[in-house]
Amino acid sequence: MNEFKKFISKGNVIEIAVGLIMATYFGAIVKSLVNDILMPPIGILLGGIDFSAFKIVIQPGVAESVKGAGDSIAEVAIYYGVFINTIITFLIVSFAIFMVVKVYNKMKEKMEKKAEAPITPPEPTKEEVLLTEIRDLLKK
Repeated sequence: MNEFKKFISKGNVIEIAVGLIMATYFGAIVKSLVNDILMPPIGILLGGIDFSAFKIVIQPGVAESVKGAGDSIAEVAIYYGVFINTIITFLIVSFAIFMVVKVYNKMKEKMEKKAEAPITPPEPTKEEVLLTEIRDLLKK
């Protein structure tokens, strides 16, 4: 149990959990962006098409029978319009992640260059120069 507590208390686990939660809600935001903001105007531009309504009906649904026995059959269909929306959502999320990773890599590269740059020592002050000269004279 102590080993588990040590594992959970490490920062990496918390960072992963926060990243997962953020990614989940980022995905929900992008899905809403595609379905509610992007696809309606695209549909209008294409002649009033609603991609989410595109489907291939395999078995039509049947409403309750006339006798009221409650025998209704749900429609069986392939909703390829929803699939198109999902592909567009995926492309937007992929592009956003690409941009984040690109910015991260540039920042990381700059930090590495800073770390690799030779650090020039500051020039000695007048007092230090004077003390160095006195030391050298005393050595002679």
